[in-house]
Amino acid sequence: MAIQSFLNAKPLPTYTPSTISTTGDERWLKRKQMHTRLLKSYRVRARSGTNVDSAAIEIPRQWYNLVADLSIKPPPQLHPKTFEPVKPQDLSPLFPDELIKQEATHERFIDIPEEVIDVYRLWRPTPLIRAKRLEKLLDTPARIYYKYEGVSPAGSHKPNTAVPQVYYNARQGVKNIVTETGAGQWGSSLAFACSLFGLGCEVWQVRASYDQKPYRKLMMQTWGAKVHPSPSNITEAGRKILQMDPSSPGSLGIAISEAVEIAAANDDTKYCLGSVLNHVLLHQTVIGEECIQQMEAIGETPDLIIGCTGGGSNFGGLCFPFIREKLKGKINPVIRAVEPDACPSLTKGVYAYDFGDTAGMTPLMKMHTLGHDFIPDPIHAGGLRYHGMAPLISHIYELGFMEAISIPQTECFEGAIRFARSEGLIPAPEPTHAIAATIREAVRCRESGESKVILMAMCGHGHFDLASYEKYLQGNIVDLSFEEEKIKKSLAKVPQVLA
Repeated sequence: MAIQSFLNAKPLPTYTPSTISTTGDERWLKRKQMHTRLLKSYRVRARSGTNVDSAAIEIPRQWYNLVADLSIKPPPQLHPKTFEPVKPQDLSPLFPDELIKQEATHERFIDIPEEVIDVYRLWRPTPLIRAKRLEKLLDTPARIYYKYEGVSPAGSHKPNTAVPQVYYNARQGVKNIVTETGAGQWGSSLAFACSLFGLGCEVWQVRASYDQKPYRKLMMQTWGAKVHPSPSNITEAGRKILQMDPSSPGSLGIAISEAVEIAAANDDTKYCLGSVLNHVLLHQTVIGEECIQQMEAIGETPDLIIGCTGGGSNFGGLCFPFIREKLKGKINPVIRAVEPDACPSLTKGVYAYDFGDTAGMTPLMKMHTLGHDFIPDPIHAGGLRYHGMAPLISHIYELGFMEAISIPQTECFEGAIRFARSEGLIPAPEPTHAIAATIREAVRCRESGESKVILMAMCGHGHFDLASYEKYLQGNIVDLSFEEEKIKKSLAKVPQVLA
């Protein structure tokens, strides 16, 4: 059967109190009551980080939309057949109404629903911690702070968007959620959120990570999710890949194709994405909004903000509120994205319209891309494996609001070991890139005598990523050379769109 995507969409429905069925509304109220009882029983208070009293910090009541403050708006998503801007009805088979609105809105602030804030209270506000021991180890005059998102139930920043995405789906009466995941942080976060709101969850995990990180799979299953290695024989997209390469390690692009295929074919099922899209980055701005309060509380202003970038959600979540303050002329930090040498979409990719998935089922997005069928080498252990960068981050990169560098994985793990042995926290492979870049800058400050304030995004812990650390400690991780021919071959398949 041919793959049916959002191209055959039904008209976007309008939901009012008179059009919501009594049965659906009663089901929603029961879910809400159960959810409220659960949180009252298990709510915990976020603990304060070094030098910052989190008890005095409020959880943000609104998400911030950077698009509202950009004089040059980002290019629209395009329909892959007509090359015309996508309409809401084009997206309705995949996303609930409210997320479609948030994807395209130019409003500056979006109110966070009380039900979402109630879940956020399980771990927010997250700590802002000064890395005094790392500073001492490096003998640097720089003051290093990190915003630590590893205190969430899933151990990363991903629940910041998983919870509202599942909330809006549940509110609209959706029964099942499908998604993809690479390292497993997003899949486990979505499984966590679905368990709270009573939705079914099905996850396609990139085969290389599925095999390397069994405990992420077990986390998802513990929260009630079904997990499949991708590519799989369940979908047409997966079967095509396996026919071409039975030992395919998979990619996020392939896994997205599989999840989207299932969502498009089932009326009671929607798709959730953990990064890249505007509404995802919007939800993550709780990180930066809290951090601004915390920095002000201790009288510090960042000179440099560093974050790792794969799809871009953790980076955008921290940096976008600071960019707003920079546009107001209140602060002037350098903002630096750090990506892996093995998958360098910002530093080596092209800025062009491309698919978000391998099979070409998604809208075309203008972004920095390595080509939608690019597959990173499976021995790359540092996470951040997506072929493209979030369109909004790609756009502000083009506007000159930020800079980007790439770092080899051995340097990243070396930095992670130094961080773990001084600060005590074992980072996930993704933020090791930010740690490595922070160490580089701190050493420069030692050499120059500058006492810069460095703010770093520490997006998650590495408790379920220890297999990568084992490889590093045993000397089995090597730096991957950038394969120009591989990238050229992949970029040759990027659609030719005049824009």
